[in-house]
Amino acid sequence: MSPERSPVWLAMMLALVLAEVAWRMHKGHGYDARTALTTLGIVAGNIPFAALNALLLGGLFTAAWTIAPIRLPLDDWRTWAAGFLAVEFAYYWFHRASHRVRWLWASHSVHHSATQMTLLSSLRLGWTNLFSAGWIFYVPLVFAGFDPRLVFGLLALNLRYQFFLHTEAVGRLGPMEWIFNTPAHHRLHHASNSAYIDRNYGGVLIVFDRLFGTLAIERPDEPIRYGLAHREATANPIRLALREWSYIARDAAVARGPRQLARALFGAP
Repeated sequence: MSPERSPVWLAMMLALVLAEVAWRMHKGHGYDARTALTTLGIVAGNIPFAALNALLLGGLFTAAWTIAPIRLPLDDWRTWAAGFLAVEFAYYWFHRASHRVRWLWASHSVHHSATQMTLLSSLRLGWTNLFSAGWIFYVPLVFAGFDPRLVFGLLALNLRYQFFLHTEAVGRLGPMEWIFNTPAHHRLHHASNSAYIDRNYGGVLIVFDRLFGTLAIERPDEPIRYGLAHREATANPIRLALREWSYIARDAAVARGPRQLARALFGAP
C-alpha cells in the first residue's frame, strides 16, 4: 500500500526536506541529525517488507475481487468520488483502531516515535503492517464493488498527501481546516500530551473526526510534545520496529486466563 517511489516524487520530497531543514535552522528550532538518521534506518529496513506487502496483499485483494458480488465501473468518475470517501472512511477507522488496539499499535507506534515533527518523520512506517493486519479494514471496500486498483491508488494518494502534514513550517489554514486534514491538525495527532492523545485520525479529510468526536485543536496553554508518551526515546531502528511486539509477547506469556490474554494482545496500548 506504499505510494509509488517515482523519481519526480523523490526529488520533490528531497527538495522540501532540505528547505525545511533550512527553515528550522533559520528559526532556531534545530534539526536533530540523529533522529533523521534513525528515520533513514527505518526506511531502509522497510523496503523489503514493503515489497512483500505489495506482493501478498496484491494477491489477497485480487482474490477478494474475483468473488466480489458487485463491480463498480472503474471508468466512471462517480466510482472514484464514492471510492475516495469510502477509502477515507476506512482509513479513519483503521487509524483510530491503530491507536486503540495494541496489536495494531505495535506497528503504528513506529510512526509516532520521532521527537521532532518534520517532513522526514512522515517516512517512519512500521515493518510489521502485514502481520498486524490493518489491511482488513480495506477488504470490505473490494466486496462493496471498488476495484483493488482504485483502493490502492487512493491509499497511495492519501499517504502522499500526509507527507506534507508532518511539519511545523505551516501554520493554521483558516476555512480549509473545517474539511481537510492540515499540518496543524496532524501536529496535534502526533502529540504525546495526555490532553491531545488519540485525536485527529483523518487522512486527507478531517470531517470524520468532526462527525465522531475525535477532533481536537491545539491550546495556547498546552504546547505540543512529540514522541511516545510511555516509552523512552531510542535511536535504534530495529528496537523501534520490534519493541512493542516484545512487550506484547512478555505480557501474553504471563497472562492468566483468556481474558488477560485478550487484553495483552488486543487491549488499549
